[in-house]
Formats: sequence, structure tokens, C-alpha cells
Amino acid sequence: MKKQFLTLLTLATLFTASCTDHDEPTSATSYRLDETSIAQWKGYLKTGYFNEGSIGVESNSLLVEDGKVKSGSFTLPLSSIVNFNLPTDELKHQLVHHLQSADFFNMALHPNVAFEIMSVSPYSGSAPGVISGANFEVTGHLTLLGKSNPVTFPARISLNGDSFTLEALATFDRTLWGMNYATEPGLPDDASIKPGIDVHLKLAGKKM
Repeated sequence: MKKQFLTLLTLATLFTASCTDHDEPTSATSYRLDETSIAQWKGYLKTGYFNEGSIGVESNSLLVEDGKVKSGSFTLPLSSIVNFNLPTDELKHQLVHHLQSADFFNMALHPNVAFEIMSVSPYSGSAPGVISGANFEVTGHLTLLGKSNPVTFPARISLNGDSFTLEALATFDRTLWGMNYATEPGLPDDASIKPGIDVHLKLAGKKM
């Protein structure tokens, strides 16, 4: 009887050890972006003239694990494009309609631009074109016109209680996605649009 008791006690000890030797499961939390989240854009002619505006950003699948952004995705609905700088509503409407046309984003076939986060790693330092206080480098796949390409940019990411913010500056070459309008050789400078589009990303959200 005593021998059986010692055997049971040994098994219980081994079982308890096997349960406690493993790491505790990580804590993952989803965040949803709010209506203040936007991407401000700026596109340039070769003369230096530019148009600028914004587009909304939506997501309910940004995953934070152990206090760090782990993964997620967000979309930019092309129906939300606005222009800031043109002097009249009519001119603003004309530009937005052109950007939504097949010359540029082709909203009829591709209503959203999408970005999927693949990795987020610590970042330190500063450089021209990098947001002040950048503390992470974000790498992901940017999808537009049905094509995906990798994009990497430094970002300032902050987690404060139930709130999340991300701010970043990035430039992408639209011709890599096949958006070639007004890039043909030989165009006069006042009709030639530079391939690069500047983006100022401002995201804010809450824990779901």
C-alpha cells in the first residue's frame, strides 16, 4: 500500500512539473482603427507642382502580442479619396474622378488598396524622410491594381492602455504596380507625373 502511494505521488509530481515547465501562453489582442485614421498623399509633376489629399484607412484586425504589433492588415477604400489643394469643388471632383479611373487606381475593378503586415522589428536612428521618433520598421505587402509588392518603412508606434497609434512617412513607386499614366518618355515637364507618391500614414485605434 505504501509502495502504491509513493508511486502515485511520483506520477503526480512528474505531471505537475510537465505542466509548469512550459511557457505561459502569450496574450494577443485585436485593435480596430477609428474614423480618424487616414493616409495623406502627395503626387508631383516634373515641374515640382503637386496635388495632395487624403484617403481613409480601415481595419479591425491589427494584432498586438505582449505589447508589440505582431500582424494585421488594413485597407484604403478608394471611394474615400479627397483633394486638399485645388481651388474649387469642381476641380477637386475632376481630379478625384481621374484618380479613381483606369488611368490610376481603377476603382471599378479594384475598390481598395490593401496592406498586410508581415513583420515589425525595432528601429533606431533617423534619416531624411523618416518620421520623427520612429521606433519600429514595418514590412508588408502593398496590393493595388491586383498586384502585390513588398514595402518597408520606419514608423512611430505607440501603445497606451487600450489605445494604439502609428505614424509613418513612405514613398512608393506606382509604376511597380503597373500604374504608368503620364510617365512616358518625351512628355513635357508640365504633363509628366513623377512615379513616386508620398504617403503620410496616420493610424489610431482602440482595443476590441
